Amino acid sequence: MTAEEQTAAHATPTAAGPVRDGSTAPEDPGGPGKSGRWPATAVFFLNGLTLSTYVVRLASLKSKHHLSDGQLGLIGMVFAVAAIASMQGVGPLAARIGTRPVLRTSLVVMPVLLALVGLVGGVAELVVVVMALGAVHGATDAAMNTHAVTVQQRVGRPILNGCHAAWSISAVVASLATAALERAGVSFATHLAVAAAVLMAGGLLLGRLLVETGTRDRAPTSMPAQRHRGRRGGWSRQVVALGLTGTALMVCEGAALGWSAIFLHDSRGASLGLAATAVTAYTGAQAVGRVIGDRLTLRYSAPALFRTGGLVAACGLATALLSPNPATAIGGFAVAGAGASVLIPLAYSAAGQAEADGPEAAALISRFTTFTYAGILFGPAVIGWAAEFAGLTWTLAALIPVLCGVALLRPLPSRPQHNR
Repeated sequence: MTAEEQTAAHATPTAAGPVRDGSTAPEDPGGPGKSGRWPATAVFFLNGLTLSTYVVRLASLKSKHHLSDGQLGLIGMVFAVAAIASMQGVGPLAARIGTRPVLRTSLVVMPVLLALVGLVGGVAELVVVVMALGAVHGATDAAMNTHAVTVQQRVGRPILNGCHAAWSISAVVASLATAALERAGVSFATHLAVAAAVLMAGGLLLGRLLVETGTRDRAPTSMPAQRHRGRRGGWSRQVVALGLTGTALMVCEGAALGWSAIFLHDSRGASLGLAATAVTAYTGAQAVGRVIGDRLTLRYSAPALFRTGGLVAACGLATALLSPNPATAIGGFAVAGAGASVLIPLAYSAAGQAEADGPEAAALISRFTTFTYAGILFGPAVIGWAAEFAGLTWTLAALIPVLCGVALLRPLPSRPQHNR
């Protein structure tokens, strides 16, 4: 997370400033279990595992219900719209009651809906279940990021990169598990039912370990002006600016995930198997970058890391697009993934501290998450439409100045948002 968020938000903590030059970072107060750091990370893993299990079985879902590409696309749109709509309500709810009750509920309900996806027999019933799954996932996504920001304040050190790394790792786990189960001949419905049982057990156990982040758990903001800004909780200029930053980043990420393999196959003549490794290279480097991202934030500060990450991602994308050799292009996508890995976690950190302290952060993060969902939902489609007119290479090249602009023109705050 951001270095500026290393000021404490819990009652009577010791302020923790940026840790540089290899100095020792503050330890979790009371240990990781009491601080809630590892349970917060585990929420990302469980949520990612649930969604990734659903996504990697979409081909089976399409086959079972004899869906066309267009029908499957509409079902995906239903999921995304339901998630975005749910995010608008979960922020105020989490601000009132805390994120713990929201997460304890959603981590149990989501597996039930996942199992129902494999069990329903008709398309109409499927749409209803997918809509419900999207809504609960959206609530979980917004609540878990709010929860992680609050825990980060309590711990006094960055944790968001590690949380998002857990999400990335869960996608790999889901993909490998699905491949193994398909080879073993396990049916679609059985796979989702067994996965749901495991996920529900994990959610029930994890719910007991989550720390309370309700309004009673918050220390008051020390500066009246900032309390006033926090109470507004609206679509302020700073929140919208951060949100547009998140949208731009997710458009770039969606382009790499959705179009890198197509670019290599169509424009560089790579085989389908080799082209597919571009996605693996990007996501693998992204996961590694997020694992070490919190340490890098402590050492170099969030603004410096954000700028560097954006520029590295732009250089990686430029290498991938300019190289005539597919192997070099795959390496370029790996560099892009490594650079981009820290950007979204750092942006979430900044969104959580933008103008509010305490419960108002929940509303701000839910709005920021709306922007990121819009980017990942509409970005790949916009890339496709633009490629029809300008060509895929030039369309992807247009994202290079976007990454540079985000890195240089939208720097993260270099100082804490509030002082003790």
